[in-house]
Amino acid sequence: MVGTGYGWDRIVSTREYTRCMSVSTLMTAEELLRLPDGERYELVRGELKKMSPSGSRHGRVAAQIAGSLIPHVRRNKLGAVYIADAGFRIGRNPDTVRAPDAAFVRAERVIDTPGFFEGPPDVVFEV
Repeated sequence: MVGTGYGWDRIVSTREYTRCMSVSTLMTAEELLRLPDGERYELVRGELKKMSPSGSRHGRVAAQIAGSLIPHVRRNKLGAVYIADAGFRIGRNPDTVRAPDAAFVRAERVIDTPGFFEGPPDVVFEV
């Protein structure tokens, strides 16, 4: 069940959740993380933004960028490469969580966490 903190009795789907959410209701990064899988969202100053699927060229180019970075980054132990599934919390109160097409984080900043990465990546790649 999603939305209990907002006074809703029961929200049965993400689609219903976004339909019920008013513009004045701000969401936190923790609430975003608890949304059901299946859709892709970003959080911009507390407002939930649904991300549309990308076209095939976009997906291929994003994969080529990440795929070309990974061997170099691993070989030289530079850090980590992330793809669009990884969220980066880049703002608080209200929260902003973005998921770039590909991103790089220096080794000294890499922290494995089940939550969103705290702070921006060192390099962002948007197709």
